[in-house]
Amino acid sequence: MAEDKHVDGLYEAGETSGRAAPVAPAAAGGTPAAAGASAPPSGPVTGADAGTEAGTGAVARAPASALGMLMGVAGRPLTRADIRRGVMALAGPALAEQILVTLMHILNMVMVSRLGAAATAAVGLSNQPIFFATAGFMALNVGTTAVVARSVGAGEPQHANAAARQALIMTAAIAVVLSTIGAVFARHVLLFMGAGPDVMAAGRSYFVLSAIALAFNGLGMCLSAVLRGAGDTVTPMRINVLADVLVVVIGLPLIYGFFGLPRLGVAGAGVASIVARVASAAMALSAVTSGQHAIRITLHDGQNLKFDLAPRILRVGLPAALEQFILRGGQLQFARVVSSLGTAIYAAHQISINLWSLSFVVGFAFAIAATAMVGQSLGARRPDWAERSAREASRLSMIVSGVIGFLCMALAPWLIRIYNSDPVIVSQGSIALRIMAIVQPAQAAAFVLAGALRGAGDTRWPLYATSVGVWGFRVALAELFVVHLGFGLPGAWAAMAIDQFVRTLVIMYRFNTGRWKKARV
Repeated sequence: MAEDKHVDGLYEAGETSGRAAPVAPAAAGGTPAAAGASAPPSGPVTGADAGTEAGTGAVARAPASALGMLMGVAGRPLTRADIRRGVMALAGPALAEQILVTLMHILNMVMVSRLGAAATAAVGLSNQPIFFATAGFMALNVGTTAVVARSVGAGEPQHANAAARQALIMTAAIAVVLSTIGAVFARHVLLFMGAGPDVMAAGRSYFVLSAIALAFNGLGMCLSAVLRGAGDTVTPMRINVLADVLVVVIGLPLIYGFFGLPRLGVAGAGVASIVARVASAAMALSAVTSGQHAIRITLHDGQNLKFDLAPRILRVGLPAALEQFILRGGQLQFARVVSSLGTAIYAAHQISINLWSLSFVVGFAFAIAATAMVGQSLGARRPDWAERSAREASRLSMIVSGVIGFLCMALAPWLIRIYNSDPVIVSQGSIALRIMAIVQPAQAAAFVLAGALRGAGDTRWPLYATSVGVWGFRVALAELFVVHLGFGLPGAWAAMAIDQFVRTLVIMYRFNTGRWKKARV
């Protein structure tokens, strides 16, 4: 799951994405705390050197810090190869997680698409409001990660643990409220989205089930963000991959009625999503309470109801949450415009979105690496390392995304046919994929550099970029191209492509000013 982006087993990746935008993780490392002393920024430090909070005994077993890798070469000039190794130390597990999880989501969508265009549209229209609801978690996730990053980098694990505990409690409260609202008002939400009778028949039960899964997904997102903030990208990878395998293993027999089980159709995917999200939340909670990781949350001490770090968390997180509400609100309105083109066209749109998610995995993975290095480096008072790490992560992401874009352009019709062989869906979906293939490198750069800004605590400029791009261009141009000029689905996707270019320009401008290096967390 990307932070943030795993709303359920059938998601629009990250557009986040994802999936919500990438949460700003930071690897463990920084200055030693065990002896109560601080080392100069140039001193060699690894994740094991960060010290332990009394009673946890966990940091010594934490993954090696990518920042520690850079500090270890301080006796000579830092080279691009050194930075690349640090980036890949974090991007590797994250990329593996994103690829495996995305493939599971694609397989889920293939299973549902075989039920017909109405089932595919039901999932797509249900997911958009669920994505909007996940923005409620973003203020806590992004803010918590930034506070954890600075705390770990400064050798203050007790503050990192407290921030994680306080964020978890607040997330649980938000999760209950959002899930209850979603389950109660499912029919009204789908009507607002423009669902017709054929879509409503399949979509209502799926929406209710997805709303229930949302609560557990929110908890899992929070805990995964905490672990990544402490430098552990491997544990979230294992948890999220296992959860999405469960979605497929449980969903397949429930959707089609295999092995003597009832044939539930789209609702079967919803049931599988609940089981998987409960499992992932339980595994993540076990990880952060076990004492085997750099972060340890205790749920039975007198600190549980203290929220002294909440102002710091919300100062960074609220702009990120507002950004997500603006993004999700724009996506929701955009989906309403596309749904006016009919069930078959919306099914083509949803399938194309699902395939487009493959391009997100690269941006998310390298964004995790970039924000890790930025958070660590600024915590260690090395803004020069922060900038070089972010630029290298962006460069690598653009190269890989460009290759994926080329493959999507060349193989578009064959990829669409994996889901559905309807000529209209194949034709329209292929055009949509080829339009977005053009913007892959620019999209990757925006993902990574926006993640770097969030890692520094500069969450306002990603908010500005999203506001201008999504509402000023995507929604406005989709209305113009689709409703008034009759360009159909290609017009809608052209509006998305322009949105991506605009957001990239705004984010690159802010990053190049260098003012994010002075952001306060």
